[in-house]
Amino acid sequence: MTFSATNIDKLCVDSIRCLSMDAIQKANSGHPGAPMAQAPAAYVLWTQFLKHNPVNPLWADRDRFVLSCGHASMLIYSLLHLSGYGLELEDLKNFRQWGSKTPGHPEFGHTVGVETTTGPLGQGIANAVGMAIAERWMADRFNRPGHQVVNHRTFSFVGDGCLMEGISYEAASLAGHLGLEKLVVLYDSNTITIEGHTDLTFSEDIQGRFEAMGWRYLKVEDGEDLTALHRAYKKAQEPCGKPTLIECKTIIGWPAPTKQNSHNAHGAPLGEEEIRATKQILGVDPEAHFSVPAEALSHWRNCQDRGQKLETEWKGRFEAYRTAFPELAAECESFLKGELPAGWEGAVPSFAVTEKAATREASGKVLNAIAAKLPNLVGGSADLAPSNNTNLKDGGDFTPKASGRNFHFGIREHAMGAVMNGMALHGGLKVFGATFLVFADYMRPSVRLAALMGLPVTYVWTHDSIGVGEDGPTHQPIEHVMALRLIPGLQVFRPADANETAEAWKIAAASTKTPTALALTRQKLPVLDPEKAKGATKGAYILEEASASPKVILMGSGSEVHIAIEARKALEAEGIPTRVVSMPCWELFEAQDKAYREQVLPKAVTARVSIEAGVTTGWQRFTGLEGANIGLDHFGASAPAEILYEQFGLTAENLVKTAKACL
Repeated sequence: MTFSATNIDKLCVDSIRCLSMDAIQKANSGHPGAPMAQAPAAYVLWTQFLKHNPVNPLWADRDRFVLSCGHASMLIYSLLHLSGYGLELEDLKNFRQWGSKTPGHPEFGHTVGVETTTGPLGQGIANAVGMAIAERWMADRFNRPGHQVVNHRTFSFVGDGCLMEGISYEAASLAGHLGLEKLVVLYDSNTITIEGHTDLTFSEDIQGRFEAMGWRYLKVEDGEDLTALHRAYKKAQEPCGKPTLIECKTIIGWPAPTKQNSHNAHGAPLGEEEIRATKQILGVDPEAHFSVPAEALSHWRNCQDRGQKLETEWKGRFEAYRTAFPELAAECESFLKGELPAGWEGAVPSFAVTEKAATREASGKVLNAIAAKLPNLVGGSADLAPSNNTNLKDGGDFTPKASGRNFHFGIREHAMGAVMNGMALHGGLKVFGATFLVFADYMRPSVRLAALMGLPVTYVWTHDSIGVGEDGPTHQPIEHVMALRLIPGLQVFRPADANETAEAWKIAAASTKTPTALALTRQKLPVLDPEKAKGATKGAYILEEASASPKVILMGSGSEVHIAIEARKALEAEGIPTRVVSMPCWELFEAQDKAYREQVLPKAVTARVSIEAGVTTGWQRFTGLEGANIGLDHFGASAPAEILYEQFGLTAENLVKTAKACL
């Protein structure tokens, strides 16, 4: 199939440019240069190659489009309006305004047709890698000869800034290693960033680097050449066993007469005079605002007919598949709906009080028990699976030639977090990822975006405190749990034992809109009564009750709960009625009603002491002005764990002394 650009094609491309200029000018903020430069590449992709149905944006077998350079958001908003996703001109006129459907950067779940939240550069390309991984996993599980019911691509637009971010290369390295040939990345190579020309900071050989990582490299010398773009996309669809990077040379802000090819076109409106001059160059009425020629809009809306035809054809293929493989078809639909099989919770083990187990070990047992019932539960570790206890027995590995359930992300924590997001966004999979808690910092931007998007991913973060011991302060998380609690929408569990760990996993596996973090111990801990541990589902609960109306409340999370239990015995022996409250998940506790919270932490009891092997900042919300907080507001040290706990005052003796002082 050959492609020759016509006048209608030019009108369609220029419609993107004009809408982008006008919306950004009206908002008096935004980034016009990239949407203007990328308009031709976007037009050819969305009208000729992207398999999508604007009438049904959630069609399961659609191609995914990720605008990694999210500051160019007016590009995707223009595309969604023009192709008929229901985004109206009025929405474009309200770009970046309160309550609009067109926020400054694309937001998943906020604007129909936006596949992921982007803006932090590099996140989008890593999300795209995750989407391509999910497509391959689903395809390998469900497709059968003559029945290709999962068969779509993931396209991502990236800019120079995206490729400067380290996460991009972590993700690209993984994609190349896995041979994700249905991943196509278009690199908008315009050589301009906020500070000026990229030669200030960026001079590497992109072709050489991507080819070294196992990618196919294509180049479009002129980003205005629609025929060359068409040729490149067509080539990218040819099987080669590799993901494809298309370097597309563009001029930022083209054809603005004085601001094109300059950082002045990057992050500010062009100005009314410049817009009028640009429209004159394009042959558009310079006084017309938010105007799309009728013939251009009609041509764009052909995407609807094309998309509906593609989806109808797919539905026919899926029905034939259902006839041939009814059980597989039912399972595929169940995966995509995010359904869980009835009674799956029954597989979760209960741990006997006579046992003693590190919560990371308990987590591994629970994870494998759940995985036996949830065949789409997949995940892995950043090269720490033996320590994180996240290997799924008999699950097989996800490799260049196999699609097992165990993922080896390599030592790429930042990419792992964003790839997990992409896998979850794709649909069909329940995803977990693991590393040491101290390295959660490497993942934090991706975790924050998972919370912002409401993605039900699970983080298994082990070695959760100075209990790591001899590895020393570089590997001993101090501020991490508290820092994670600060992320809105993330539920953070630090379970006190194996049974609280099991309850936490139940909540994580059943989650549909909330990411869950599990902070787990390396050291072995006593096991609590399994019936009592069910209180973990409320975030905090009375673990040990006082012998009479409590005068002291001891509270904590994780391994330090057992110190509180010992301290209670000593206080009770001295005639001081003492309650112990286990608080594995603040977020769940604060979601309980006022009556329950008052029952657990009655206002009348002001002598309260918290204990946690981390920073004390934050515990004051529960202990109050008359309470006290035991923890570490400093870094740890290299020594056996029991020595560190003693030296830093994380002992029952110190807890008793502190509680008495509060009285």
